[in-house]
Amino acid sequence: MADPVREPWRAPMRLALEQAARAAPAGDVPVGAVVLSPEGSVLSVGHNEREMTGDPTAHAEVLAIRRAAAELGAWRLTGCTLVVTLEPCTMCAGALVQSRVARVVYGALDEKAGAAGSLWDVVRDRRLNHRPEVIHGVLAEECSRLLTDFFRDRRVIDF
Repeated sequence: MADPVREPWRAPMRLALEQAARAAPAGDVPVGAVVLSPEGSVLSVGHNEREMTGDPTAHAEVLAIRRAAAELGAWRLTGCTLVVTLEPCTMCAGALVQSRVARVVYGALDEKAGAAGSLWDVVRDRRLNHRPEVIHGVLAEECSRLLTDFFRDRRVIDF
């Protein structure tokens, strides 16, 4: 039976998964993100580019947020949705709050560094001025498998 909360986000998450797959060949952790306009059209996409660019802030979410802001010509992403394959870290969660996105949709939990509900909950901290809606677990198995395969393959290579 379809999950009515997660079902509308499956197609954008598949696009985020396609983005994530683009990160791995460069040695970046395969995380992909998509920013949707309030109407649901794709404003921007991104995938991790830390290894490729040497930029520690080049996370998929940050890149997608920057590109969406450039597309809109404004830093406020009011009404927009960020769809990402992995739960955002504290840096990305802060960027989501600061950019005023309306909603964060993510696939896999990040129990080691997640800041949207698992380890921390920065995005819904009542002390902050903006709190986006959070929907998690969209295509979680596929998102997790991509990450698991990446790290398993790296361990085999490292030995």
